[in-house]
Amino acid sequence: MGDAFIRHIELLGYEKRFFPSQHYVYMFLVKWNDLSEKLVYRRFTEIYEFHKALKEMFPIESGDINMESRIIPHLPAPKWFDGQRSTQNRQGTLAEYCYALVNLPHKISRCLHVVNFFKVRPDDMNPVTDSQIKKPEVFLLPKDAKKNSTDITGPIVLQTYRAIADYEKSSTSEMALKVGDMVDVVEKSESGWWFCQLKNKRGWVPAAYLEPMDGPDESEEQEPNYAGEPYVVQKSYTAVEEDELTLTEGDTVEVIHKLLDGWWVIRKDETTGYYPSMYLQKGGEVNASVKSELRNRSAPPRRSTIRNAKSIHKQGRKQISQETYRRNSKKYIQSRRNRRENFQNKANVIIEKKEQEEDKPKAQPAVPPRPSKDLILTRCTESTRRKIL
Repeated sequence: MGDAFIRHIELLGYEKRFFPSQHYVYMFLVKWNDLSEKLVYRRFTEIYEFHKALKEMFPIESGDINMESRIIPHLPAPKWFDGQRSTQNRQGTLAEYCYALVNLPHKISRCLHVVNFFKVRPDDMNPVTDSQIKKPEVFLLPKDAKKNSTDITGPIVLQTYRAIADYEKSSTSEMALKVGDMVDVVEKSESGWWFCQLKNKRGWVPAAYLEPMDGPDESEEQEPNYAGEPYVVQKSYTAVEEDELTLTEGDTVEVIHKLLDGWWVIRKDETTGYYPSMYLQKGGEVNASVKSELRNRSAPPRRSTIRNAKSIHKQGRKQISQETYRRNSKKYIQSRRNRRENFQNKANVIIEKKEQEEDKPKAQPAVPPRPSKDLILTRCTESTRRKIL
């Protein structure tokens, strides 16, 4: 594999920390060319120093020689005192800066200065903390916030979930769990992989291994939608369990129930079953990087496959049986067919009526009676009178 480079940088939000003194750090999810995803924390003063050094390395692209040649994005200087308001208001600008940075020519976006700045540091993995100091406050930037700083959440009390079984991580971007571990969820992905933190550790965890503290989590899931949403299969999968489906890349399906563990119930023709959501893409959406990203990624485990799960709740999750999915799905398909047939029948009736009306002979106008000889002699011209004489 060639040199490492960054594919995407996503600003997740910022943290307000209280050790060794109160300060703010921005949270970035950095996605690398080897498909790994790392969470790093940077102060704005660090980012600005990085920005100044980048401009010095590329004077033409920074506009120092000719402003019309500038392609390196602008970044405002830090204030003498950066408080929470300025930290919050700067997020939109910083998110745009990171997007523009990654999309610069490769000689800039993939240079060692950029790569080294966003590499994981020891303090990213094990930030300095003190048990006597207040826990950091997390302020997340919603995905749809864009430039509107008023939409930024905060402070956020992250949701706490409990591990119901031991989990051994299979990559460096994941985090191992022991039954009973209490984790804070930073990001919930539809793929069934959630980004969590446990004390000083952070990483991706299968949602199937987590349960909320206040009760079963089926209330967080959407209700089944038997009308179905059109999706396209981006990666083939061979069923392992009886209630799963085997599909090939390019197949079109309908998603009828999106579940938190990343295994969605889909319909192919009249057959329903589970399929990994991370291998699906919504119909009509174009994402060229999806196929390459999926080659080395595996689907998260399903809840039904977890052995020795130990829940703290007396009442378990209310799971819908696959037979119920099939029955309700068939009912919907049949009702849709009936509606289509009724509509078609009505359309046929209208067409037949029009055809019948067209086939009927049209009424001919009445022929007026021929005028009498006396009337012609008294009212017509000389030439007409000569013809009857």
